[in-house]
Amino acid sequence: MGEHHRPDYAVSSPAIVLAAAAERTKRIRLTSAVTVLSSDDPVRVFQNFATLDLLSGGRAEIMAGRGSFIESFPLFGYDLSDYDELFTEKLELLLALRDNVRVTWSGNHRAPLRDLGVYPRPLQNPLPVWVAVGGTPQSVVRAATLGLPMGLAIIGGMPERFAPMVSLYRETARKAGHDPAKLAVSINSHAYIADTSQRASDDFYPGYAEVMTRLGRERGWPPTTREQFDVSRSLRGALVVGTPDEVVEKILYQYDIFKHDRFMARFSVGAMPHENMMRSIELFGTEVAPRVRQEIERRSAADQKT
Repeated sequence: MGEHHRPDYAVSSPAIVLAAAAERTKRIRLTSAVTVLSSDDPVRVFQNFATLDLLSGGRAEIMAGRGSFIESFPLFGYDLSDYDELFTEKLELLLALRDNVRVTWSGNHRAPLRDLGVYPRPLQNPLPVWVAVGGTPQSVVRAATLGLPMGLAIIGGMPERFAPMVSLYRETARKAGHDPAKLAVSINSHAYIADTSQRASDDFYPGYAEVMTRLGRERGWPPTTREQFDVSRSLRGALVVGTPDEVVEKILYQYDIFKHDRFMARFSVGAMPHENMMRSIELFGTEVAPRVRQEIERRSAADQKT
């Protein structure tokens, strides 16, 4: 669940929605994507997700990021000129809260803590904290230096363009004394699955084009065209949209590039009939995910033999 503070998004408090999901599920991981840590209070973020972790039996995760929208900064009284410093400082505090029951800490953008206990404590120790990255090298280096798993968003361009970011992450982690093999990487992309390729394209394009064109007007991008969309759906494009066969092929193609541990699909981009969305999720869970896992396990076994 992402955190947004705009009229075109439903969720401004991911932990609340994830808590509702926790009561209806037993096995799935429950993560934000992302928590806009820069404009939030790390104490409350930790407490909310620690509570979620207890409610869910140890299934909560925090994916912390700076956010791709800016509405939360003036909403909560922060200056955008402090964009990077806010995230750096608050991530430091969040990790201190995660790793210590009682915390002494001071910074420039929040009142200090002097040997204060922060409760409740999560079931997982440590509570997983990911860093969400949009392709900025500084963010990659930060995640790697801290030894935190990285979620890399690929929503445009060719996936192989991001390979240097993953290489930078693993090499920086190694130099910082962390074992890169123990640090997870997630690729996060827009996705949609239907029974036929044409159906997937026709279902997904209208809402996607409307959203991306509207965002383009805010940020100076040209309008999204069907031709651009079709190119993005190709094997070397950013969109993971198609039949189960096409989506399996694309995830495995990206796995060859990144050797990542997780693929996170964002299905809801623009308006979509509920039954279509549920069918996409069903196909992902029953066809795509099992086949991808099976193939990766097969490759791993073959590599061990050689």
